[in-house]
Amino acid sequence: MTDLDVVIVNWNGGDLLRDCLAGLAASDGAERVAVTVVDNASTDASLAGLPTLPGPLEIIRNAENRGFGRACNQGAAAGKAPVILFLNPDARVEPDTLAHAKAALLAEPGWGIVGARLIESNGRTARSCARTPTPAAMFGRAFALDRLGLVPPHFLLDWDHEDDRAVDQVMGAFLMIRRDLFTALDGFDERFFVYYEDVDLCLRVRQAGFSVRHLAGPVARHLGQGTTRQAKARRLFYILRSEILYAAKHHGRIAALALAVAAFCGQIPLRLAQALSRRSIAEAGEVLRAARLLAAALPEIAPVILRA
Repeated sequence: MTDLDVVIVNWNGGDLLRDCLAGLAASDGAERVAVTVVDNASTDASLAGLPTLPGPLEIIRNAENRGFGRACNQGAAAGKAPVILFLNPDARVEPDTLAHAKAALLAEPGWGIVGARLIESNGRTARSCARTPTPAAMFGRAFALDRLGLVPPHFLLDWDHEDDRAVDQVMGAFLMIRRDLFTALDGFDERFFVYYEDVDLCLRVRQAGFSVRHLAGPVARHLGQGTTRQAKARRLFYILRSEILYAAKHHGRIAALALAVAAFCGQIPLRLAQALSRRSIAEAGEVLRAARLLAAALPEIAPVILRA
């Protein structure tokens, strides 16, 4: 019998995936942990030489990249444990992390999601918890007004994350949730290919009357952007696309249209100017490619915006 399902979505994770699995294998009670790796059509040798785990390990190979949210739902459907942990392949848990987080979640009936304290490669605690985005804050950040202190930043940068507390959102790099709640909410919204699916899920959990909690005791070492850094243009494109879709879903068509305009009139020009100020032609090219991808995607997401 297993009491925890761990779902890892992999895309060209390479050694990161193997290191992530090694951390799970060394966890307390690892024999009762079932791990499902959903591979989104990796082209590297990610799945070669995976370490042996004390508990079950299942590999789901997708013929195409189905996106993070959809792959997470696939992995969750493969298990039956009462608790699910969504873990990025660039995160490695400490031996007591899984047991500590699961015990804390199950001890409090009103808690729906818990996240662990994420440690960056430089040893610092990451500012990984975030505010629920409002239309004004999202629009302001598109024009970098958060850097001027005119709108709050998305992440809670003014808090050291060294204590437990209720938060709006924990990062999807380590997101543990009750299975019955995840099922009741129909899992991740698959319209978000990647990015904002964790923001959306945490909001829906709180709307359902449950708390989202950051736990400082359980620790995971997190590289950050471990696989998406391989595709900078697509990363920016999916961030902008998901912001627009999130605004449409939770704030209506006017907010979504405003963010679409802000993407082309604010974020993209500012990022382009920043790249050129650093004399990085390659970076500027990535920004322009992201802009072309977003423009090409507008016919696809326009109906979603108009239905909002």
